[in-house]
Amino acid sequence: MRVHNLALALVISAWVAVFFPKQLAIAQAPGRGSTSAPRATVQLQANLAQVMRGILLPNSNVIFFAQSNNPADVKPAADPSSATDPLASSYGGWTSVENSSLALSEAALLLTVPGRVCSNGRPVPVTNADWLKFVQELRQAGITAFKAAQTKNQDKILDAADAVTTACTNCHNVYREKTAAQGGLAGRCTK
Repeated sequence: MRVHNLALALVISAWVAVFFPKQLAIAQAPGRGSTSAPRATVQLQANLAQVMRGILLPNSNVIFFAQSNNPADVKPAADPSSATDPLASSYGGWTSVENSSLALSEAALLLTVPGRVCSNGRPVPVTNADWLKFVQELRQAGITAFKAAQTKNQDKILDAADAVTTACTNCHNVYREKTAAQGGLAGRCTK
């Protein structure tokens, strides 16, 4: 488990260094010859709900669209380079389903960045084993959707969309869907 956590931390650090270079500050562990990995600090801008609404939900919707509609039938926008609908953009059709699937898988890593908070101010439970399992399920569902989109086969997309739905539901049932007795919105990000 310790090796897995170190590997995950290194992957996240590398990803952050590429996409957030101005916010990244690497602090070397004290002492010569230290075997500790460098620690990355990141200035986070979005809470969990904003990451979900801004990245995960829109990309999931592209995958869900392909369940009942052929993405190849979507007409490009008048100016595809400025289209706000990924399906009608320069990279539309099945390519948009592939890209959204990969975005879903890659953005799952954002759910494991230490320091992120939920919309209620509670810390995202990035050290909980089940949280990490749910994130891994989401990453895998994105890869499954990507492979399905590559085939351009709607039957395979149906199965892939089910995997996405299941991954989201598994996590939401534990960390998001809270009754009034469980604290409602204030109870999110807790078990």
